[in-house]
Amino acid sequence: MADEKPEDKTAIPLRSVHTTSLAELLTQMQCSLLISTYQAGKLIVARVDDGKINTHFRSFHTPMGMAVQGNRLAMGTFVHVWEMVNQPDVARKLQPEGKHDACYLPRYQHCTGNIGIHEIAYDDSGDLWIVNTRFSCLAKLRRDASFEPVWRPPFITGLASEDRCHLNGLGMRDGRPKYVTALGETNTNAGWRKNKAFGGVIMDVPSGEFITRGLSMPHSPRWYQDRLWVLESGAGHISMVDQSTGKLDMVAQVPGFTRGVDFFGPIAFVGLSQVRESAVFSGIPITERLPKPEDRSCGVWAVDLRNGQTLGFLRFEEGVQEIFSVLVVPHKFPEVLNEESDENIANSFMLPDEVMNQVEAGTPPPEELKDK
Repeated sequence: MADEKPEDKTAIPLRSVHTTSLAELLTQMQCSLLISTYQAGKLIVARVDDGKINTHFRSFHTPMGMAVQGNRLAMGTFVHVWEMVNQPDVARKLQPEGKHDACYLPRYQHCTGNIGIHEIAYDDSGDLWIVNTRFSCLAKLRRDASFEPVWRPPFITGLASEDRCHLNGLGMRDGRPKYVTALGETNTNAGWRKNKAFGGVIMDVPSGEFITRGLSMPHSPRWYQDRLWVLESGAGHISMVDQSTGKLDMVAQVPGFTRGVDFFGPIAFVGLSQVRESAVFSGIPITERLPKPEDRSCGVWAVDLRNGQTLGFLRFEEGVQEIFSVLVVPHKFPEVLNEESDENIANSFMLPDEVMNQVEAGTPPPEELKDK
């Protein structure tokens, strides 16, 4: 097991450990992980460097759900949705030259207001769907509005900034929204809190019907390998769902509050949170199974879907206690730039393909222009 200290200097200490097997897995797959933690205000790029996991931190205000499609990366934060684009030419010029194979640069920022963005996903048309938890609906973006409500559970009678059912997870199937999770089927202000331990549901979006009820804080429904998967966060499980009966078949039990999952081959990369000692997280199965906070882990666990075995993990020891989203990206050593990356953003440009033939080689601008 390796002990890793982040390369970025931050105001709070951030420390992690990982199994050598996780580094070996990512090396074999030639992939990296993007991990969002709203509690620490960081987007974490977990990538292999010289046989070890390098945890690279970028600061964002309350990063939550993430989605990737082609060269596009989207992320929801406190009051914004960020959209970034991978520019390989920029990646090749980052220091040390030739090490990075992807570089996501900000291209668009939409102000939604504090709508409680949870999971997000691209559809097959390239439109971004957002779980708008505060208004209990699925929404899309439009330039003349904070958001456009598109769907809400049938038991939600109207739009109100009341987080009535804690709609949280979104699963796509055949390029369209298909599954959602919620922590309750309630239509009152924060009504889900009264039965948070076992009031969770999975719903079918097109029909609005329930697939199953009685779950402990379900999250992250996913259609993968012709099966429906879900994280039962309050129990610390990843499970398969029998859609004909609503029965869950637990595949693995892990030592943390499960939230955020992505897949590669037979492996699920599952986000684990330590969970705070608070009213929201009291009285749920995992806090009863693992009553001491130090017994619960925060990080990413690699789980073999064929037998439920843990193949490796990245565990945060200090600074990070909660994970929201996990994404597998097909890059060995990616970079994500933000507003802290002034120099790289200021001197990187992307133009439409149809005008690229007009670009000529030039010299850097004079110093007086740079200073303006």
